[in-house]
Parts: sequence; C-alpha cells; structure tokens
Amino acid sequence: MSQATFVKPTLQEIQNFEGNYPKQLWYLFFTEMWERFCFYGMRGVLTIFMVDQVLGLALSDKDANLKYGAIQAFVYAFTFIGGIFADKVLGFRKSLFFGGMVMITGNLIIAFSPQTMFYLGITLSIIGTGFFKPNISSMVGDLYKEGDSRRDAGFGLFYSGINIGALLGGALCVYLGKYYSWSYAFLAAALVMILGLVTFAFTKKHLGPIGDSPLLNLDESSRKKKELMVYIGSLLSIPLIFIMIKNTDYTDMFMYTIGPLAIIYFIYEMLKISSEATRKKLIAALIFILFSIIFWAFFEQSGGSLSLFAKRNLEFNLLGMHIDPNVINNTSNSLFVILFSPLIGLLWVWMSGRKIEPNTVMKFGLAFLFLAAAFYIFYATRFYANELGITSLNVFTAAYLIITIGELCLSPIGLSIVTKLSPKHLGGMMMGMWFLASAYGQYAAGLLGAGMSTPDENAGLPEKLIAYTDGYYQLSIYALIAGVILIILSPVIRKLMQEVK
Repeated sequence: MSQATFVKPTLQEIQNFEGNYPKQLWYLFFTEMWERFCFYGMRGVLTIFMVDQVLGLALSDKDANLKYGAIQAFVYAFTFIGGIFADKVLGFRKSLFFGGMVMITGNLIIAFSPQTMFYLGITLSIIGTGFFKPNISSMVGDLYKEGDSRRDAGFGLFYSGINIGALLGGALCVYLGKYYSWSYAFLAAALVMILGLVTFAFTKKHLGPIGDSPLLNLDESSRKKKELMVYIGSLLSIPLIFIMIKNTDYTDMFMYTIGPLAIIYFIYEMLKISSEATRKKLIAALIFILFSIIFWAFFEQSGGSLSLFAKRNLEFNLLGMHIDPNVINNTSNSLFVILFSPLIGLLWVWMSGRKIEPNTVMKFGLAFLFLAAAFYIFYATRFYANELGITSLNVFTAAYLIITIGELCLSPIGLSIVTKLSPKHLGGMMMGMWFLASAYGQYAAGLLGAGMSTPDENAGLPEKLIAYTDGYYQLSIYALIAGVILIILSPVIRKLMQEVK
C-alpha cells in the first residue's frame, strides 16, 4: 500500500487485535531496542572510562561512583519532566523524536573528544533520554484496552526484546572502549540511536492516534508556540545540569529538592480527582514506586561498584572461555533477561491457570528476596579469591543470574502495574514517577558504591575485594528486610489496588 492511500488505524482497531501481541508492539520494540543499545553501551563504559588514568577522566573510585550515580540519577529524573511535557504539550511521538535527536548530538560530541567534551555530551544525553524513555512504555500501555489480560505478556515481551539492544550495546561499547578507543564506543552509541529514530519514523503511521499531541484542539500556531517553549526550556537547562554533574555536591541539593516537589505535584493531581477508588489506586502505585527506589539502589551497583570490581578483581575465565569481566558485568543481565523472561512469563501463566500465581505485591517481595540472595553470592566471591585478590568470574556470573530473576519479578510487572493503576490523563506523569524512583535508586547506588570503595586509592586488590564484598553483604541483609516487609504488607496494598491484578 502506498503512502498516499494509507489509512491510519483507529485506537479501537489497534486494541481489537487477535493473537497474543499487537503488531504495533514490534515497531515500538525495535525502536526501543536501539535506544537500549545506546543507553546500556554508555552505562557500561561510564565508570571504567572515568577511572582510566591515561585516556579517561582519571577520577578516583569514590568520585567515579558518585559521578556515575549523579549521571544516572539525572537521566531518570529528567524522564519525570519529559513525561509531564509529553502529557501536557508534545505528545509521546514528538517528545520521543526530540529526545532521540538530542541524545545523538550528545554522543557525537563525546565521540569527538571524550576527555574534554564528556560533561557537555553527557548533559545532552541526559536531556534526550528524559524525553525519549518514558514515552515508549506509555505507548505500549496504550496498545491495550483497560483490563486486557494480555498486557502483562506484552510488557514482558517488550522488556525481554529491548534487552537484545542492551546486550549488544553492553558488549560492543565496552569492547571498543577498552581495546580500541573511547571515541569508538561513544560513536557506536550515536549511530545505533540514529537507527532507532529511523525505525520509528517509518513505522509511527501504524500507531494511529497513539502518541499524538494532547493540544490538537488548539490552532496550529498556538500549539507550535507551546512546543517551541518546551524545546527552548529544555535546552536552557544545559548549563544547570552541566554544573551539577561536574560538582556532585549540587547533585545532592537537586535530589533533595525534586523528590519532594514530585510528591507535592502527585498529591496535587490526586486531590483533583473526585473518585476515591482512583485515588486509592494512585496510592498503591506510589507504594510500588517507593519500594522500587530501594531495589534499584542495590541493582544499579552493576554500573558502578560492580563495574570497578569486575575491572580489577575478577579472572578472565568463564566456563573455560577467556572473556573480559567487564563485558560479562555489562551483558550477563541482558542475556539472562532474554533467556528467562519468556520462561518466567509462561510460569506466571501456568500458575494462574492453577490459581496459585502470586499477586503483584508478592512478586515485588520475591524480587527483593532474589536480590538478597544475589548480593550474598557477590559477597561470597571473597571465598574463591587467590592471594592476589582475584576471584571467580563463574561465581560472579551466577549472582547475575539470581539478580535477573529478581528483576523479572519486579521491573516488567512494575511498568505494567503503574499503567494499570494510573488514570489515562496522568499516564505520562506516573511513568515519569516510576523512572524518577529509578533516579533516586541510581543516586543512592552511587552513594553506596562510593561508601564501599577503600579510602586509600593505592590499596591492594585484596583490600579492595574485602571492602566491596563487605558492602555487598550489607546490601543482602537490607534487601531481605525490604522483601519481608513487602510480603507482610501485601493484604493492605491489595485492598488499595481493588480490582487491579
């Protein structure tokens, strides 16, 4: 069918799909896959680039952990802002495209000169990701009618599929950066992001009204003026973010401010809603969001302390194969998601058929129990170390298998439950709140990682091994406590959720 005769599908036609998945899910899947390549490729090289004393930023372990936490926190904090602007002004499509263009520009700037242009480029990447990231997930939610039981499976497939991008990006960018050039690593991230935008440009017509501007009722001149103000305002924030990343003391001030403001805005929007049932659902969504902060604070050690642990304290031997530990650190989670996400999805379906499937709150609790087990295994790597402080990559990878199972009990279900519990007009804001919780998790991850690093940068590898594994033992205990609390609170939260499963 030619472009001239193509008729955009209606929302009803899209949502009345047959089979397990709407075809539009695949278009969004491929767009997000390339964005995840870009994001996880960048994430995988951040700390090892920052501690590189010759070709990187020559930072200490502590400063690298703090800056990693700050960068990742701003990425997710900006998704909250991007989600609001998408809801109120741009619509999901324009927000996504603008974000993608800014991300590409940021990565190209770093590729041009990693040491001198890093902070400017990473600032643009932060802003771009903020506009891109929350909107794809929101559009996935819009493919389904309210109460469609296939929604969880759709988010599960989406979550599994985009990890293909994370796997490829995590492996390639680390490999290019460590063994060829940091510039090549950042250039690769930019090129695949271009692929993602091209994919979206050619397939967006199949989305019908999904993602359109919320201001279509206004005349074109007024609408364009509001959109232009959003674009200009976001670019005017560049100096502010630049300063806060370079000096993490300012990051602390920002994080102490934006969280309370977000909660106040959430309460303001909630109080405008007349339905008590809807308000209860929003409170339930907020509880899930707050617990996710704890989860991500621990989980995101993968880009900070675990990345440095892999760089220095792990052998290059996985099941008899010679492999760089940083490649394993940055890809094993994605590989395990791809392998196990469909299986765990089938397990939930099988348990549901026998009426023994745990409810969403219990799944969140289980996620923390798996998290606790994984960090105990990270701690246990100390028992496999030689006298030089080098330990088993096999044990380290086994911990990632356990942590991934925990993630699969929380993250795809978390995305789905937030869309289920949120009224449609607040979908972008609530998705932004979910990602803002991730921002606080990332911020806390940086603080935790910095706390684990030895005060003496010249300490030997055995001392670094003990310092980090002591930290992982503490995280294991805290994750266990959080999981038990969630399971105990399960009946109360279920009442707030009402009919939502």
